[in-house]
Amino acid sequence: MIAEVLLLAFALAMDAFAVSIGLGVKRKEFDKVLAFKAALFFGFFQALMPLFGHLASLGVGTLIESFDHWIAFLLLSLIGGKMLYESFGENTEDEISIISNKVLFILAIATSIDAMAAGFTLNLLDINPYLSMFIIGIVTFLFSFVGVYMGSKGGSFLEDKAEKLGGIVLICIGLKILLEHLYS
Repeated sequence: MIAEVLLLAFALAMDAFAVSIGLGVKRKEFDKVLAFKAALFFGFFQALMPLFGHLASLGVGTLIESFDHWIAFLLLSLIGGKMLYESFGENTEDEISIISNKVLFILAIATSIDAMAAGFTLNLLDINPYLSMFIIGIVTFLFSFVGVYMGSKGGSFLEDKAEKLGGIVLICIGLKILLEHLYS
C-alpha cells in the first residue's frame, strides 16, 4: 500500500530532518542554498541506499521466504530502537563548524545507512520497490529542506522529537509486517 511506503519514508526521513534542523540552527537567517544542498544530499542518499538493501534481499529472497517477516520486524525494530536511543544523546551536528559539501556528503551517508537496512524489507510491501525508493527520496528531500528552515527559525527543540517519532513509526511498521504474515 502507498500508505505504508509513505509511513516508511516519513520514518526514514526523521534522521535527516533532525540533522537538517541542527544545520539550520547554525545559521542566523534561512540559507536557501544550504537548505537545497542538504535536501539534495539527504534525499539522494535516502533514495539510493534502499536499493542496495533491496538488491541484497532479492539474492536471498527464496532462501528466507518462510521467515522474511521476522527479519523485517527485527531490522525495522532495531533501526527504530537505534533512532529512539540516539534521540536521547548529543547531536553530531553540534560538533560541525563549517558546513561544506564534504560534511553534507558524510552526514547524508550516516543518516541513510538505516535506509539500506529498510530496503531489505521493500519486497514485503505491496508496491513497486523502485517507486518506494523514489517516494523515500522525495519525502526526505522535502523534510530536509523544511528542517533547515525550521532550525534557522529557532526550531532546535524539535530535533530529538523527530527522531523519537521516526523510531516509533519504524517499529510499528515492522510489527505490522510481522502480524500480517503471522495472521494472514
